[in-house]
Amino acid sequence: MSAVCTLGLDLGTSSAKAVVLGTGGQVLAQASAGYPVTSAADGYAETDPACWWSAVTACAREAVHAAGARPSAIGLSGQMHGLVMTSPDGGALRPALLWADSRATGCLRAYRRLSPGAMARLANPLAPGMTGPMLKWIAEHEPRTYAEARWALQPKDWLRARLTGEVHAEPSDASATLLYDVIGDRWDLEVVSALGLEAGLLAPLLPSAGAPAGHLTAEAGTALGLPAGITVAAGAGDTAAAALGSGIGQGDIQLTVGTGAQVIRPLADPVSGADAGVNLYRSATPDGWYQMGATITAGLSLNWVREVMNATWAELYASAEHPGQAHDPIFVPHLAGERTPYSDPALRGSWTGLSLAGDRAALLRCALEGTAFSIRDALDALLGEHRPPRLRLAGGGTLAAGWRQLLADVLGLPLYAVDVPAASGRGAALLGAHAADLLSFEEIQGPLAPPAHLVAEPDPAMAAFHAERHARFRRIVPALRATQISADGDAGSGVPEGDAGHAGPGGHADRAEGAA
Repeated sequence: MSAVCTLGLDLGTSSAKAVVLGTGGQVLAQASAGYPVTSAADGYAETDPACWWSAVTACAREAVHAAGARPSAIGLSGQMHGLVMTSPDGGALRPALLWADSRATGCLRAYRRLSPGAMARLANPLAPGMTGPMLKWIAEHEPRTYAEARWALQPKDWLRARLTGEVHAEPSDASATLLYDVIGDRWDLEVVSALGLEAGLLAPLLPSAGAPAGHLTAEAGTALGLPAGITVAAGAGDTAAAALGSGIGQGDIQLTVGTGAQVIRPLADPVSGADAGVNLYRSATPDGWYQMGATITAGLSLNWVREVMNATWAELYASAEHPGQAHDPIFVPHLAGERTPYSDPALRGSWTGLSLAGDRAALLRCALEGTAFSIRDALDALLGEHRPPRLRLAGGGTLAAGWRQLLADVLGLPLYAVDVPAASGRGAALLGAHAADLLSFEEIQGPLAPPAHLVAEPDPAMAAFHAERHARFRRIVPALRATQISADGDAGSGVPEGDAGHAGPGGHADRAEGAA
């Protein structure tokens, strides 16, 4: 093992990935290992961090062995928003709460009592699956765990502590907690205090842009099959790492589809879009931010449809090849609430307009179409009237040609794919290389940035067909909100108190009857 390389570890929602990257930017090897997301009650989403560790060590060993080269540094990325309560020695006190968890919906009331200035500093719409509300829930519902905890960490920060024995946080993940002054780029201790939480639970901050955060311990090295002392980078949240790994630059708009879907654009200066349900986070670059429109249920809903319809993924994607009909039902994919543009954890889905003319293939195709409609809503909230000349496409959830074409038709934009199958892991490995002084950011964002190539252009006739159906979709969603059961168990809009005025698609507030 002699070639110079770095190891990127990506701690995803349902699997860990390891990417071994050469200093020329090429992927030498990659591997993955899965773990369960458990739900003990409706709205719960948890994983035992011990499962993360088992998966990380397994895929790291596999990837390093396949690459035939020993990494000189390790970089990290991971699912954002989650919460790991740890003891002083870093052991998890309970299963980790994940971003898809909505049990903390009631805790958002405490946020609505914050001053306008504090909300402006948070610069993000409220969501129960973010670290701050979930930490508030632990404090209120599991006081013994809260009292015993030394640290409240995000998933990849827990992993880094396990690798190095040192506890840190970094801005790209911390800015997504609803405990962070995104504009001032620091923990918001005033907000933490106003929520009745302990500031001492929050880890000290390091820069996310490839800062070294410690070195691999002997114990962790034995588990990974690597020597102790290897530099470990601070890393970044998975979306920020993926943006770095896929080479997105200023002026680009990029869509990534996985369990959820994210549309992002880099910014040189922080601009909040919270009123439209748009997120604002720190990037993994030395100075920069990005705005994000996020849908919770992309691959999540598609997998549900696939399972209940007893279909393979190949069958699901093949359904996009068949022409749609005007009488086809409209699928609303918000099976677990929605973020952009609604910021409504109680929003639910439907098939509307079912008839005897429908068949299994049509229902599968409508599921893809409805998911594309929700992505269109997030894109519109992010961009407003501005339409870019093209949209970059990344992530493993958009490889099928028919699905790509349907997305191009619904979004009305040509799609340019970035051929990086593990963008978050590649971004993590690049951060590791920078932390070990193997690569500069000028190299990472310049000659090592992967190219994008055209994979689908909108068909004018199909774009017009989907535009009419998308208009129906936009009428159906507020109608569903007016009849659904709210998160507090009441019939009504399902919009948490104080959130009724969040802008819906097209920039109009979708208020149910009687909402303030």
